[in-house]
Amino acid sequence: MDRAVAYVDRADQAIHIADDTGTSFPTTAVEPHVSYGNLTWTGTELVAVRELLAGDEIVALDATGTSPRPLLASPGFLGSPRVHDERLAWLQWGADRMPWDGSELWVANYRDRSIFAAQQVAGGPDESVVEPQWDANGNLTFLSDRSGWWNLYRWDGHTTHSVAPMPADCAAAPWELGYASYAHLSARRVALTVHAGPQQQIVVVDQSGELAALDLPVTSIKPYVAATDGGVAVIAASATALPHVIHVDLAGPTPRWQPIMSVDAVYVAEAVAARPLVIDGPAGPLHALLYPPVGATGEWRAPLIVRAHPGPTASMPARLDGQVQLFCSHGFAVVDVDYRGSTSYSRAFRQSLYGRWGTADVEDCTAVAQYLVAAGNAQPEQVFIMGASAGGYTALQAVCATDVFAAAIARSAIVDPWRWQRTAPRWQRAHASALAGPAGAVRADRIRRPVLFIHGADDDVAPLTDVRALANTMGDHGLDHELVVLGDSAHEVTAFDDNTFALMAELDFLRRHVRT
Repeated sequence: MDRAVAYVDRADQAIHIADDTGTSFPTTAVEPHVSYGNLTWTGTELVAVRELLAGDEIVALDATGTSPRPLLASPGFLGSPRVHDERLAWLQWGADRMPWDGSELWVANYRDRSIFAAQQVAGGPDESVVEPQWDANGNLTFLSDRSGWWNLYRWDGHTTHSVAPMPADCAAAPWELGYASYAHLSARRVALTVHAGPQQQIVVVDQSGELAALDLPVTSIKPYVAATDGGVAVIAASATALPHVIHVDLAGPTPRWQPIMSVDAVYVAEAVAARPLVIDGPAGPLHALLYPPVGATGEWRAPLIVRAHPGPTASMPARLDGQVQLFCSHGFAVVDVDYRGSTSYSRAFRQSLYGRWGTADVEDCTAVAQYLVAAGNAQPEQVFIMGASAGGYTALQAVCATDVFAAAIARSAIVDPWRWQRTAPRWQRAHASALAGPAGAVRADRIRRPVLFIHGADDDVAPLTDVRALANTMGDHGLDHELVVLGDSAHEVTAFDDNTFALMAELDFLRRHVRT
């Protein structure tokens, strides 16, 4: 094969090779409870992470697809293997923590098909290190939150230097392997993502640390930044565009950008744009994105939907969202809340939900709702709350703890944080343990308002049996509820037909509970 692509097939979690004729074939055995990720090509072999039930390995495979050769094993987790000039760098963290709480960056010599003389470069139980990369000079760069913010650092083999210190996060929480929030443009320049609350931008950092922001018509950038010949490519979105690829030419005196793959402008011409909102929350500044109903001008007031994002260590992206546009086109306003625990607001804010899940997040969502009611934008007694996964737990606890919300919608909801510690994926169980607080499991006898449950029949992260039991108990108590089971969906509702059906069920539920 003159040219080939290696990838992990989602269906079987094995590594496949697609050759230059378009033929694809697995190069690793398909095994139960074994999955691969974070592939990197060294020039002569593939290096990858292999996840097993007992822990993780970093393995190497030659181009002929022979059996993976273990280089390193851990009962915890491994990630980001990066090879340069007979050196291997990688991340590791224990099974008792999440990579955004405490992780370590290691480097070892890599010769004669083995690694040796390993040394720790950065990280620890109170420092999160993510996204290591080698630059053209053989320096190792990485993002660390040692200052309280994920910022860029460079290790020259002896000393670590801060590259671009700033009071802002330059990375997203590493929910997946292989994130790249920055890219080396040359030996002297780096393109770096900077988070400003729910919005992101790309800045170029030169050797002196000077920053130059790129003026791009986007508000949301995915962590897959790639250097090109003379520029940088990003997957970006805005209020009127779904995620699409943009290329920025940096070769000339003035940066120029162009879309490589974009969304039909007619389809999004009437999109409602978000209005950034910052209020004084129960524990400090609280950020949200407010979407008015379609056609709203001047002063307006409407039924309000408060959305709690999943994760809960995530954030609400400032980009076109079909669910938001549907609700706004039917007369609702929507507000997305980056409650305590959200990413993009410092390490301290990210950890402020630990031990308070179901309490602090509910307080923040309630505060935003009350603010908009007081401001005259939301109609009292016509405020709803909705969320998916962890956000579904927040929505359910909200209608247990307060009368502010008229009803709740919970997609793929977690209903018991303690049980979730057993059903969550292996790598997320430490997160479930850290989050769990006195709010505990959602109890039917505490729910004060109507609830719509939407759940995939094949959800093995938040089992349908938990939600069905809660719904049945609500029925025993004579409480208003509905349960919609999606037969072709797992934890994430991705099937087009299921998602469409779920949206229509949500809209119908909201309409029936709006007081006229």
